[in-house]
Amino acid sequence: MGKRMSKLTPRLIGFIERQHLFFVATAMDEGRINLSPKGLDSFKVIDAQKVVWMNLTGSGNETATHLMHDGRMTIMFCAFEGPPMILRLYGTARAYHKYDGSWKEYVALFPEMTGARQLIEVQIDLVQISCGFGVPLMEYKQQRQELVNWAEEKGKNGIEEYWEKKNTTSLDGHKTNIFE
Repeated sequence: MGKRMSKLTPRLIGFIERQHLFFVATAMDEGRINLSPKGLDSFKVIDAQKVVWMNLTGSGNETATHLMHDGRMTIMFCAFEGPPMILRLYGTARAYHKYDGSWKEYVALFPEMTGARQLIEVQIDLVQISCGFGVPLMEYKQQRQELVNWAEEKGKNGIEEYWEKKNTTSLDGHKTNIFE
């Protein structure tokens, strides 16, 4: 059922572009494993072995912390419509903040979003496809706009205040370097 390869094919890139939801997973040697759903227009394929996604403000900031200690990341897409498939991208990731030089290189790929806090670049070393026969069929309606509206309402200063309260340390007490 499963298939492994070292890079994305044009067919798989097309599959990614049609998805409305993806999941990211990271972990350090010790502590909690982070698994987060992501949506909106926040994922771009750069080439067959590199992707970038925009990490929007959330209640925690585990991904950035984990990547500072261990760059491993898994990204998963599931076909909720059409033929069944699960696509996993395994690789090494790096978080870029607004103060990093690579931020400017990548941020132009995305719509402007007030709540953008990191851009995550992933170098893919393994692509895995599996059947997805157990994934339910679901009808897509639309992206939720609550996060976008919330961030716009807070504005730049309000977002930075929120980061100070909620995004400077991980659940396990490690720094996220969001301001450094």
